[in-house]
Amino acid sequence: MLPIKPHIWFDQDKAKEAAEFYTSLIPNSALDYVSHFPMPGGECEIVEFNMAGQSFLGISAGKGLKISPAISFMINFDSSDAASRINEVWNKLIDNGSVMMPLDRYPFSERYGWVSDKYGVSWQLILTNPDGEERPVIVPSLMYTGQVAGKANEAIDFYCSVFKDGKRGTTAPRTEEMGPDNAGSLMFADFHADQTWMAAMDSAHPHGFSFNDAVSLLVPCETQDEIDYYWAALSADGKPGQCGWLKDKYGVSWQVASTVMLEGLKNGSPEQIVRITQAFMDMKKPDVAALQRAYDGQ
Repeated sequence: MLPIKPHIWFDQDKAKEAAEFYTSLIPNSALDYVSHFPMPGGECEIVEFNMAGQSFLGISAGKGLKISPAISFMINFDSSDAASRINEVWNKLIDNGSVMMPLDRYPFSERYGWVSDKYGVSWQLILTNPDGEERPVIVPSLMYTGQVAGKANEAIDFYCSVFKDGKRGTTAPRTEEMGPDNAGSLMFADFHADQTWMAAMDSAHPHGFSFNDAVSLLVPCETQDEIDYYWAALSADGKPGQCGWLKDKYGVSWQVASTVMLEGLKNGSPEQIVRITQAFMDMKKPDVAALQRAYDGQ
């Protein structure tokens, strides 16, 4: 079992530029690799980068997918100099970006803000209590809105049942009706799945966005048995797609991926990358043996 990797679909030629920007924001971050592979209509760039322990994949594959704030990334600041650091990161993110919630004091935090950066990726910056239960610096956060508003609690139970290390963390339901949000819906909750902490919340307000493929959650699998299990479990009552992609029953996009494919893109020769990607394009659920044969030239 390997940690979940958020996967972000950027506009053409922006993946590396975005990765370099993100890794400049906080300590212990780095660009891991950049690779290219052929796609119908041109070459595609893929990058892997790490932000304070959370690994991301980014892809430049042309225009058409608008990044949705339904999946954002929470940055926790809890060090002695957190107040100054949160301001510094905020100022970098709002440059050519847009503010969704101003950086200010709120009932749940002394300092919090929500921003969509110049690439369209959404970030929630929050000053947290260093004496509380430890959480990673970066936490992917899912907002259940539109047709799935009010489903966050149910979704967390589902993900915790799918992943063998699944467990709930903090749960903060609304104690009374708050505008369109019903009592009992989640203001905030977090949960652990596949060695990854994630957060979830409900919002019945008319945001005009929902989950889409531009930000997906990639599950790296080392065996065909793992792929078969997660493909079946996550797509149950959802929609299986092409090249390991699927939508679960709440509309969240996932990728069930083979480590053979991921390692091939990272370490393969140009010829090996061409062979493995050509084989992969014809697949729905990944076939580990076929990918290995393609990589080996058999």
